[in-house]
Amino acid sequence: MKWDVARVEPLDEYKLGVELVDGRQGTFDMAPYLDKGVFQELKDPAYFRQVHVFLGAVSWPHGQDIAPETIYSAIIGETAP
Repeated sequence: MKWDVARVEPLDEYKLGVELVDGRQGTFDMAPYLDKGVFQELKDPAYFRQVHVFLGAVSWPHGQDIAPETIYSAIIGETAP
């Protein structure tokens, strides 16, 4: 899908640099998620840096992920079609 994530890199202050498969790029802020359930583990900077792309989603080794539609909406400013 055009909103799938192609590349992700960890940035300072719990932000992620993201590139979508259509070439659009932006920054996604994970800070609002860090006090919620499974995302609390991401407060560990070493673990946060283990971010990667799995099946178009931003993911971490213990199963945390952010749907590509959520990333798309944040970067593009509109809901994924």
